[in-house]
Amino acid sequence: MSKTREELESFLDQEEHRACQVVVLPDFFLDRLVSLAWNVSDFSKLIEGVAKRKGGSIDGVSQTEIRGGNAINVASALSNLGATVSPIVCTSAFGLQQINYFFRDIPVDNSHVKIRDRASITTALEFRNGDEKTNVMLRDLGSLSDFGPQDLDDNDYSLIDGADFVCLFNWAGTIKFGTELAEAVSARVKRSGKGKTYYDTADPLPNRASLPELVERVLKSNKVDILSVNENEAVAYAKYLDKSFGDQSVQEFAVLAMEAARILRKHFSCRIDLHTSRFSATLKGKNEVVVPSFKVQVLRATGAGDSWTAGNILGDHNGLSDECRLMLANAVSACYLSDLQGRHPTWEKMRSFLADQK
Repeated sequence: MSKTREELESFLDQEEHRACQVVVLPDFFLDRLVSLAWNVSDFSKLIEGVAKRKGGSIDGVSQTEIRGGNAINVASALSNLGATVSPIVCTSAFGLQQINYFFRDIPVDNSHVKIRDRASITTALEFRNGDEKTNVMLRDLGSLSDFGPQDLDDNDYSLIDGADFVCLFNWAGTIKFGTELAEAVSARVKRSGKGKTYYDTADPLPNRASLPELVERVLKSNKVDILSVNENEAVAYAKYLDKSFGDQSVQEFAVLAMEAARILRKHFSCRIDLHTSRFSATLKGKNEVVVPSFKVQVLRATGAGDSWTAGNILGDHNGLSDECRLMLANAVSACYLSDLQGRHPTWEKMRSFLADQK
């Protein structure tokens, strides 16, 4: 048994883990997940055929309405693992009812939810892509596009000051004031808070015109402790920082992502945490650690990164080694991806999952 696995098993066997207070901002989406039995090419032909006959139905398409948005999904994953989570997110009055419903059995502080005119809505299309699944998200940002530091009040900042982690997500979704929000919140943590700043911007390319401002004002500053990226995000930032990067002769996209993460490490002072379908990695200074993912039957393509983030945060907060922290994050993500109902795991479920991986 590896030393890392022994460390993780010992951690999971603990009756109690260190209390963790987390604030997550700023997105909640009403999500409809459409699971398609076709790849992109076959589905395109099917759609074209329906359109040519002036419209019609395609039956037998599995669809589920779930909670959405990086902040709320991370809140769910963290809460299932015992963390105390307070979302500062915006949605409509109906959206708040949905949040309360989704968290009806989980203790989450929803008193900081901001009620606005329009909810954020996503239709996520999950396609077959070889042995994996690929998702295409059709988004209506709603009032999230206008969300910024002007929406935060003294109670919100008091909450931020006392948190162990303050997590910002979905920069591109906060299309008008995303950089200002990240700058204001992270600066407040560094000035008055006690915790760490965790930044997961999601795909920056929908707001690429504002990317230089984000990089210069936030990512190159000392206000961010941890920058979490997936393959696409790592490559997008690397291409911006190094115009020579992006040799597509590299066949394995995950390998390209690792090279991208090394470029990010050179330009940013924060720790770079990369999660891919094959492995996860952490890079800071001269330190570089890579841990392979667990091999499971993947039942969904949406939400893996948010589950991974929850494990990453709790591993960091509990002082696990880099190797063990990444293994924990990988396990939380794999547990979620392989769950028939798409539930975020509890510690009990995590212990059972790891035992089954022997």
